Formats: sequence, structure tokens, C-alpha cells
Amino acid sequence: MTDDTGTSRFKRDAIIKYWIEKARESMEAACSEYDSGRHTTAVRNLYYACFYALTAVLLKEGHSFKKHTGVKAALHKDMIKAGMVDPKWGKFYNKIFDSRHEGDYQPLRVFEDEEVKILLDQGAGFIATMENFLSR
Repeated sequence: MTDDTGTSRFKRDAIIKYWIEKARESMEAACSEYDSGRHTTAVRNLYYACFYALTAVLLKEGHSFKKHTGVKAALHKDMIKAGMVDPKWGKFYNKIFDSRHEGDYQPLRVFEDEEVKILLDQGAGFIATMENFLSR
């Protein structure tokens, strides 16, 4: 007899670890792009860092989604509304979600240096919050 639960838990834990490593890598890339003056790419990488960290937490909670909008909705519905996360992180995630979309699809969208610096600082806090959930 095999223990499918143990195998599934092992796979889930490996995937969670993968997502949080991708979050850290994307955060490093965002900082590097910012330092090089490539603000739109920094915002894109920061969004993905936050998305990957949130995806890891949601997976730990037993949720998975195929769309970015589903991940965003779960943050609000399953984490903020339940009192697990400070609402400020929902506002931040909405901002970085929209900013990434603007940078990728809105012609002539220019991100100012200070704007991106603030987003990077907030993103570091968001990722730290998600990592705290993972360590529980």
C-alpha cells in the first residue's frame, strides 16, 4: 500500500518551494532592472515576484488558479476578508497588478524613478509577508 497523501504533500511542498524561489529571483531581477534604469521591466519583474509569492501561499492553503485574476481575487476573498492579511497588501497588489498591465499594454506609460522605488519597497514587504505565511 502506498501513501498518496504523503506523495501529494511532498509534490505540493516542492512546488511551493519552487514558487518562492522564483519570487526571490524575480525580486532580484526587479532591483537589477531598476538600478539599470529599466523601470517598466522592473515593475514587470516585481509584479511576478509578488504573484509567485502569493501563489506559493495560496497553494499552501490548498488553492490553485489558472489565471492571474483568480490569484488576485483569492488574496482579497480568502486572505484579506478572512483577516489573515492586512488590507494594505490588497491595495498594493492591485496597484502592482495594474501597473504591470499598464507597462505591458498601455502605450507611452512611463514609470518615474521614485514611483518604482516605492513599489519595490512595498513589494519587498509584501513578499516578506507571504514568506511569513509559509514559515508557519
